[in-house]
Amino acid sequence: MKTIVQKFGGTSVSSKESRNKVADKIIKRYKEGYKVVVVVSAMGRKGDPYATDTLLGMINQKAITNKEMDLLMSCGEIISAVVLSNHLYERGYKVEVLTGAQAGILTNSNFGNAEIINIDPTNIMKYLEEDTIVIVAGFQGNNENGEITTLGRGGSDISAVAIGSAVDSEQVEIYTDVDGIMTADPNIVPDAKVLKKMCYSEVYQLAEDGAKVIHPRAVEMAQQFNIPLIIKNTYSDSEGTSIEEVNVNFINNRKELFNEKIITAITYKKGRVQVIVSLNEDEDECKIDKLMDKITLNNISLDLINFLADKKIFTITNEDKDRLISILEEEDLNYEIIEDCCKISAIGYKMRGVPGVMARIVKALSRENIKILQTSDSHNTIWCLIKEEDTDKALGALHKEFRLFE
Repeated sequence: MKTIVQKFGGTSVSSKESRNKVADKIIKRYKEGYKVVVVVSAMGRKGDPYATDTLLGMINQKAITNKEMDLLMSCGEIISAVVLSNHLYERGYKVEVLTGAQAGILTNSNFGNAEIINIDPTNIMKYLEEDTIVIVAGFQGNNENGEITTLGRGGSDISAVAIGSAVDSEQVEIYTDVDGIMTADPNIVPDAKVLKKMCYSEVYQLAEDGAKVIHPRAVEMAQQFNIPLIIKNTYSDSEGTSIEEVNVNFINNRKELFNEKIITAITYKKGRVQVIVSLNEDEDECKIDKLMDKITLNNISLDLINFLADKKIFTITNEDKDRLISILEEEDLNYEIIEDCCKISAIGYKMRGVPGVMARIVKALSRENIKILQTSDSHNTIWCLIKEEDTDKALGALHKEFRLFE
């Protein structure tokens, strides 16, 4: 069975006009002979009637349980699925709408950020065999007790890839309001260009470090099951960005498209706080061990970790700042907090083992008088921590230095 999964985000289904364009994309694949499974997000963004944030704004979130919160949040995707189905009904197509639970998505009981345990695609396959277009409410499933769960923000991407794996889809198309993944944020870097081919590891890192085109867990899952992903635009016929495993064909295509570029794309994440904990001569590592234990117990996530003999440097989110300061005060540690930081990420799978990349990044930022507070690197990413006020200059400087506009 020739099957394809298409996922449409909130802006794609937010208005009658946009839903008609979505219907066009679905019908096109149907006419090409595909059995089509559609996954949808809630309609629109905060302020729109049925957007997730709008629904949450109707309640006092501290007064209800996470389980009840999931019941509420799951409604947005169900509404979206039914409303979209109406557009296809009106054009004469057979459609079946399924909740996550009806689509066979079984999760654990971590309400608000559940993980998929298993998918039984029997119900989906039954309707596909009847030549019916199946629309599934994204972002949700149910646990072993039959209780509705949600998969965390951006979870419809995860639903789409999981379903794609379960129904042996040829590929999963993720539709947004941009032409694909770009070399940088086009709102900041006007000459940013669409990347036609990327590998899973690059896109995962981009998503993890701030690019909002796809959920990192969805990319991870697609790589695990080797499902090709394509990021496309609901409002254009752009080819989009194809995301695949690194093999001979991928490498040969990349040579033609990128002319051996070391850096593929640059992204950023604001709202970071740098923490510097200094140790006196009479203090030992036991204090740091105790600090790390308390950080773990308080679910504070650390990033850009540099542990030196006399000081420990790391970053946290702005939301975790007050909790961390309380812990540092309790432990009577000497510390410095630097707020309003931004993590810049330069990403490229060919970076591994290539000398001089960090030096070029440092020089490019120095030319713009941008102070680097901290650096770190991995096989395919170099990170620099700077002040938020320098974000736009930094992105432009690195985009130019590595000639990503070509």
